[in-house]
Amino acid sequence: MTFRLTDLSKDESGIIIGFDPKDPDLCIRLREIGFAEGDNVTPLHFGLFGKNPISVRVNGALIALRKQDAKAILLNKIDENSVS
Repeated sequence: MTFRLTDLSKDESGIIIGFDPKDPDLCIRLREIGFAEGDNVTPLHFGLFGKNPISVRVNGALIALRKQDAKAILLNKIDENSVS
């Protein structure tokens, strides 16, 4: 099942599988700041007002982005129970 980055809870992880094709310019910007397919992403902090902005860890880097931009990142959740 495909999720968006905004669907993850704090400290829940996912693997990026792509980007929402509705905004190609946003996809380019997300790639430029460090997001790519196959990357592990974990939300670390949500802003106080409407959970905006969102701070995430992507392959060891800490990145903050707007909630609207985070919705464009598609991923598969990592099931912590299935990790050995």
